[in-house]
Amino acid sequence: MLRFLFKRIGYGILVLFGVVVVVFLLFHALPGDPVSLIAGQRSDISTRQSITKELGLDKPLSVQFLRYVNDLSFVSFHEKSPQNQTKYSYKEVMDFGGFIVVLKWPYMRRSFQTNKKVTEIIFDNVDDTLWLAISAMAISSIFGIALGVIAALNQNTFLDHALISVSVLGISIPSFVSAILMAMVFGYYLSDYTGLNLTGQLWVNHPLRGRELQLHNLILPAITLGIRPLAIIVQLTRSAMLEVLSQDYIRTAYAKGLNRFHVVIKHALKNSMNPVITAVSGWLASLMAGAFFVEYIFDWKGLGFITIKAVQSLDFPVVMGVTLFVAAVFVLINIFVDLMYVVIDPRIRLS
Repeated sequence: MLRFLFKRIGYGILVLFGVVVVVFLLFHALPGDPVSLIAGQRSDISTRQSITKELGLDKPLSVQFLRYVNDLSFVSFHEKSPQNQTKYSYKEVMDFGGFIVVLKWPYMRRSFQTNKKVTEIIFDNVDDTLWLAISAMAISSIFGIALGVIAALNQNTFLDHALISVSVLGISIPSFVSAILMAMVFGYYLSDYTGLNLTGQLWVNHPLRGRELQLHNLILPAITLGIRPLAIIVQLTRSAMLEVLSQDYIRTAYAKGLNRFHVVIKHALKNSMNPVITAVSGWLASLMAGAFFVEYIFDWKGLGFITIKAVQSLDFPVVMGVTLFVAAVFVLINIFVDLMYVVIDPRIRLS
């Protein structure tokens, strides 16, 4: 188990390193002057030189990359100084006479627009995105598995064909299109009947009652974000169920006199969940990235919303930080799911 876990962590680190390389190169390839964004167009030469030195833009590209990786690493090397202590908030481990080895959280630089640490911006907004992604995944998983089982048990009937046709339609419609349609129909034209808002937040600050939870504002963006994974889960569940239901042990279970509900739920459904779990694990991380336009349309203040705003204002550190954060979440979720396979299906061995 530990050997497998360390191996998967090693692969995950390689994936994250590749993402770091791509993100760093994009930062230098995209148009825009970081110094002008921070100091303004009318800044004096000394201010611009100071910012250039602070960002390391006066160094060769290879040195800038090594400094960026050093900033992102949990274990890093730095010159011992009060400025670095304030900047990185590190814990000193070893001292080599001026240069020290430290433990710290990844430093993703500061926002060009607000001068706030990117990590603080991410943690201030990630909870809303997580609630949105988890809610969308819960809706798509529950209804997707249920509809997939119904389609498999009614193979080649009108109900089966209808469910497959609707699922194909759900896969085909882009998220930003379905978001606009859902917002206009249920949040605007039918808002008097649905009681749902066109835009809104999970938490709302009321002047008299304080901070209030507004769960109804989560309904439309969660359903919109869950449409595509729901459609895929329906088809995966149907295909897996049809394959399992044709196995000999299912016929044996029926021959022993077990009722249909017991056979379908305990034997067939459990053994057909592997492809569904793979889809759910991949979609949960993908939904965090795919929520960008959905959050923007519904004015949902999460990672997607702040990332689009950062792209519009050329706030590169925020875009880079959110990209790395989503990639790290994707890697961690996939490692967790690989370990869960053994629990769900004993036929799988880690070797």
